[in-house]
Amino acid sequence: MTATSASAAEREEAAYAWRVLSVTSLGVILTGLNTSTLDVGLPAVSRHFGASPAQASWFLLAYMLVNTTMILVFGRVADLVGRRRLYVTGLAGFTLASLACGAAPTAGALIAFRAVQAVGAAAIITNTTALLTDAFPRRLLSTALGLNITIISAAQVAGPVVGGGMVEAFGWRAVFLFNVPFGVAGVVWALLTLRSSPATAQGESFDVLGAVLSALALGGLVVALSQGGATGWASPAVVGGALVALVALPAFLALQVSRPRRGQDPLVDLRLFADRERAMAYLAVFLLAVSRFAVVLLVSLFLQAAQGLDALQAGVRVLPVALGMMLVSPVAGRLAQRVPPRLLGTAGLLLSAAGLLVLAVAVRPSLPGSVVAPALLAVGIGTGLFMTPNTSAIMASVPPARRGIANGLRSMLQNTGFVVSTAMSLAIVTSPLTPGEKRAAYAGTLSSLPGHELGAFVDGYRTAFVVLAALCVLGAVASLLRGDGKRVTVRAASGRLPA
Repeated sequence: MTATSASAAEREEAAYAWRVLSVTSLGVILTGLNTSTLDVGLPAVSRHFGASPAQASWFLLAYMLVNTTMILVFGRVADLVGRRRLYVTGLAGFTLASLACGAAPTAGALIAFRAVQAVGAAAIITNTTALLTDAFPRRLLSTALGLNITIISAAQVAGPVVGGGMVEAFGWRAVFLFNVPFGVAGVVWALLTLRSSPATAQGESFDVLGAVLSALALGGLVVALSQGGATGWASPAVVGGALVALVALPAFLALQVSRPRRGQDPLVDLRLFADRERAMAYLAVFLLAVSRFAVVLLVSLFLQAAQGLDALQAGVRVLPVALGMMLVSPVAGRLAQRVPPRLLGTAGLLLSAAGLLVLAVAVRPSLPGSVVAPALLAVGIGTGLFMTPNTSAIMASVPPARRGIANGLRSMLQNTGFVVSTAMSLAIVTSPLTPGEKRAAYAGTLSSLPGHELGAFVDGYRTAFVVLAALCVLGAVASLLRGDGKRVTVRAASGRLPA
């Protein structure tokens, strides 16, 4: 091959990589919007259906639970069947489920359709980072991942405002119907753009029992956390969920260890945790997700329930979180080439913790926007500083045949953190309330209650923010212990994982 033809081939590969980013951007915009539009629309949905506190929480949790479970499964499936096929199928399924959510006749139907929507979203989320890692050369990967996170952040910036505006102008159903035309366009563009991608783990088997056990472990945990605040921590649902999780999780881990010894392929290659750098990076992702994800929901719910703001007003007030991520993520990709990534990520987590502590100290019924905005901006900037270098460190250190499950594991841990964050935070803030007060909180009408009930609600918020800040500090410790990533990079270059 001549120098001219080689240069032309490199330009074509670079052009293809950027087209892949345009494809994945459509998917992450839809899933990014979907994670935040319903946060501000939750009171409107709850009022429409006259939802119980348990139903109101499951409008959110059904999506997150199924999404988290299926992300791990699809991470493995992508390696077995090819990323293009799974991505396109997932986006099509997400679009159809969004249409069904917009037409849901009952609260139960909406919860069920949200679960179906989550399956499609899991296929999108799992494949996005793996598709980018396959398409971009190592020297551009941090930049591409930074742009990807920026796009997700931009969608989250728009989510509360778009969701609040649609709820106020057209009703809550528009939150879901909005996805449909863009989903159709995304499917067409993906079919036209993405190259056929062969399976990278050909000839390997799928661990069905492992998938079932992982679903039981996550499901039991979420049921226990979510029902604790609604029915009491000694209720049969909480005890049963906790027992299921305690039995299923060790069984899942034992199965993942034993299958390779019998010559079978596990759902999760536990050798991904063999390096301290990668293991600490995974732990830090989980702890950040637990500490940060519920912040937008908590603040928007507080502003509607305690201060009487409408959905659009609350959506505007929570913009600084995603705005900070959007502004900082592309810069973080470049900074990570000059500053040790673990130090950059640690600084980001500590900044996020500081923002959460400000909210814990300042929360009160008349919580002013002059306090909310800088605190949320600090949380968003800190998250942006952490996510890009940490994600790049995980993905750049994994051989191609394991990128699907490596990213699936990262996304699963992150989404598990999202589920735990939501369930735990809602349980903490509503635990002091009576059933009637909980219903009023979810419906956004708690501000009409006497002051002492509102005081209990505020106390619950203060406790929740302190817990979230403490978990963020623990994430900073994990990030600091991660190391510089040199060893795992060498192993990735060799195309193998440690035994």
